[in-house]
Formats: sequence, structure tokens, C-alpha cells
Amino acid sequence: MPLSTGPVLEAGIQSFTFHDGGGPVLERIGFAAAPGTLTAVLGASGSGKTTLGRLLAGWLTPGSGGTLHGYLELGGTRLDFGSGRADADAYGQHRVEPRIDPAKWGRQVGFVPQDAAAALSTVSATVAEELAFGLENAGVPRPDMVAAVARTAGLLGLTGLLDRNPARLSGGQLRRLAIGCAVISGPAVLVMDEPFASLDAAGAHELAALVRHLVASGTAVVILSQVIDGLLLAADQWLVLAAGTVAAAGDPASLGPDTGLVPAGIRRVGGAAGADRGALPTARTAPGSTGNAEVPAAAGTAAVPVAPREKAGAGAALELRDVSFSYGPDARRPRNKGRWPARSRNAAPPPRQPLVLAGINLAVRPGEIVAVTGPNGAGKSTLLRHLNGLLRPTTGSVLVNSSDIAGRAAGETAAAVGLLFQHPRDQLFERTLLREVRFGLDRLAGAAAAGERAAAALAAVGLQGAAHGHPAELPASGQRLLALATVLARKPSVIALDEPTVALDGDGLAVLDAAVRSAAAEGAAVVLVTHDLDYARTAAHRLVALDGGRLTER
Repeated sequence: MPLSTGPVLEAGIQSFTFHDGGGPVLERIGFAAAPGTLTAVLGASGSGKTTLGRLLAGWLTPGSGGTLHGYLELGGTRLDFGSGRADADAYGQHRVEPRIDPAKWGRQVGFVPQDAAAALSTVSATVAEELAFGLENAGVPRPDMVAAVARTAGLLGLTGLLDRNPARLSGGQLRRLAIGCAVISGPAVLVMDEPFASLDAAGAHELAALVRHLVASGTAVVILSQVIDGLLLAADQWLVLAAGTVAAAGDPASLGPDTGLVPAGIRRVGGAAGADRGALPTARTAPGSTGNAEVPAAAGTAAVPVAPREKAGAGAALELRDVSFSYGPDARRPRNKGRWPARSRNAAPPPRQPLVLAGINLAVRPGEIVAVTGPNGAGKSTLLRHLNGLLRPTTGSVLVNSSDIAGRAAGETAAAVGLLFQHPRDQLFERTLLREVRFGLDRLAGAAAAGERAAAALAAVGLQGAAHGHPAELPASGQRLLALATVLARKPSVIALDEPTVALDGDGLAVLDAAVRSAAAEGAAVVLVTHDLDYARTAAHRLVALDGGRLTER
């Protein structure tokens, strides 16, 4: 039950504008979160919810980050912005704008950004050290710190990963760690941007349980999302943003689907939080079935014709034969120099790394879409990195168009295998969208065709109007679609997509779906790794599950 006190975090935003000469990105927004309440800030891509979340969390500070006209109030202390520099006081002196101290603000407001890795220190060698990092800097006594790390790890399913290098975590595990770092010190407010993205069923259920626990213990929790699931249906209030302003506000019951008050770009999913994301998929076709029968699709999504099931390897664009893989010893093991956790000088050497992939066999034919599902840390991203030679099997072989890629340079294989990374920042580096998509195309397709391909790829993902803009100016969804365009422009025979639906609203998901279907229709073999089982069931001809290093048909 919500606590009967006033807001712990409040904002009144007349306008907020970045220092780029553009117009306001936020206007006429009132926000208040009381202790022990859950607030959902809902909005489609580009609605302004991430900007609002960063302002509330002190990650985007008025003045250096942009111009704010309005106020922010935290714990009873109100800061007014936007009226001081131009007005003189009674003595003719200009008043100075207040400034937010991010460190002090952060002790009261925990924040988990959409890019979970951005919340981590990057200097910790283990998950335990990362969880303890903020507590160490705050001078928390060691016994209390050890207890807090153990407690937080238990709440988020990180106990078995405390000695793991954060760089070796999967996307979902990394998100759990970022959430743990935000909550371990017990802030009065927790703001999370798309916290369920990349989480498997277990992670989603654990996060939902954690949110309920925090709310019950008096924390004000704010979740920014473009997807409405079971947890948000139980929120105390919704704030719906569109084009940087409030489109609707109220409790979930008053903003139901029949009211038309929630923009269509905000997706709704059914069931308890995480249940829809984590249920095991049902088989799309009976084993051994053939033909071109159509599979019933989810509402609003076209049915996918089932590709004929043929003998493994026959005419395959991609084939994995008995592929096994394990990572080598971790070069960033914790050093016994007083950091967390202390390790004995006589400690045994690290055990031999277990197999991440164990005897994987998979064949994907031209025009076929195969979805790979499985829990966080199962090795799905590791599997994808084998397809274009970024990783090499410990044993077994990978064949592309019937040719073994062993010994080839990864750049050579990349011409035939396009890989969309889980984090778009890992593959975007140019100054404009057009330059990004065209990079390397001149040598691959010739100067004349390169321009046509780049323009067509941008149009396919709906970004042709921003061709001369900078990739960094795009929202997370736009960056993901841009990264997809860089893959599509090369027309590879195999397309590998790692969590392609993350950060996409309903409109973005429709664009992705159309692009994937079009590429498959033109003959590309598509392998997509995803926790979005609603999408996987409607988009893929086959679903396979990776768990315990082994691949099984669903």
C-alpha cells in the first residue's frame, strides 16, 4: 500500500531544450512520486521518456546538459531553473541558477539506464566488486558491505556470478547487475529505463518481485517503458508521454485499451510480469511436417509461411556441425590488492572453463527464419559470433554456403554473414546515417550501386529522412534500426540478429518485422536470438532453444 506522505521526487517542467538550437524536447510535464508507490512513464520511441528519466535521476543536469524552465524537488528541497540569469535582484545582481550535485542526488535516486553497461564502473574485475563499488566509495564498513552484496545478489539471481568478470556477462545478466548496483545502497527513489529488456523469464520474475519488495518497503519506483506488462498494470499511476508532453495521466484502470488514451506505438502484452516473455514456445509445426501451410499469427502480425523441413544440411546457407566452444582463462581475475573480494594468496587456480556450446548442430536454409531462445547466459550471443568468425569453435565446424569458414578472416566472412550486435553502439561509428550504412559498400558493390543500396536500406527501416543526421542523435530504437540497415545494405546470404526487438516500440517492431520478412523472401537465411517470444512465434519458421550448452528443437 502507498505510504501516506507527500512526494519524495517531484518535477514541474515548463520546457527542457538541448543546446543544439532545436526546440523543446519536453514541455508542460508535471510529475510526482510518493514513497512506496510504483509509477510507469509510458511512451513510444522518441516520446521523451528517457530524457525525463535522466533529468529525474540527475544524469542529465540543467545547465550543462540543457536548458530547463521549471523545477525539480527531491526530499523536500526544491531547485528552480530557468528564471535566474536574466533577472536582477533588489541589489542589481544577477541570481545564479542552482546546480545539481550528481553524487549527492545519486545517493537518493538510483538509476538504471537503457544501456545497462553505462551504469557500471568498468574498473571492477568481478560482479561482487561491481556491486560493492559504490559502497566502498561511501566508506561503508566491510561487514555491512559483504552482507549487502550477498543480499542484493540473492534478490537478482547473481549469487552464482559473483566471481564472474562483468565483461563476460550476457546482456540480461549485465542488466541484472546494473539494477543491483542501483538498489544496493537503498535509495529513496529508483528510476529504471526499460528494465525488462534482454531479461529471460527468471530474470523478469525476479525483477518484478524486487520491485514489489521495494515498493512495499517504502521506495518510490519509476519505470520508463514502451511495453505494458503485468507489473505495470498494477502500478499506482501512469504518465503517458507523446512528442515530449503529457498525453494522458491516471491510474491503469482509467487508461485502458478501450479509452484510446495510450498511443498505438506502446505495446501491450498479457499475463503476469515476465510470464509472456518467458513461457516456453510451442512447436510451430509437427516434427517432419512439410509444405507451405501457414501458421496462425498473433493479432496485428501477418502469418508466416512455414518453410519446408528438409534433411539437415541439404542446400543450407548456414550449417553448424558438432560445434563446441569454451572461453579461455579470464585475464582480468581479481588481484589480491585489498579490493573486493579478498582472495587468499594460496587460492587454487581458477577451474577450467566449462563448455558454453556443446555439440551444436544447426542448418538454416535460404529464406528460412530460425529463432534461438534460452535463458540469460545460455550462450546465445556466443553462438551468433561463431556464424561470421568473430569466435572460432573449440571443436566442430561452421559452413556458410557449403564452405567451411575456418581459416578465413572475419572480414571476409562478414561479406556473406551480416551480424546485428545486441548493443548497436558496438557497430556504429560514422558521422551521418548515410555514411554509416554506406561504409565499405563501394568496395563490395561498386560506387554506383553503393549509394542506391544505402538509400534503400535506410528507407527499409524508415530512416531516410534522417540520412544526414548523426547516429548519436537517434533514440535507442533508431540506433538499432540503423545498425540493422548497415546489415541489410550488404545483402548477405545469412543475417544474424542479436536481441533485435530491444528498445523497439510497436512501430519499430513493425519496421523490423517487415525488413526481416523481406530479406528472407529475397533468399537470406535469418537467425535471430531473442527473449521476445511473442515476436519469435510469429516471425520464425522454427524455434530452437539453447540451454546448458545444447540446442534443442521446440
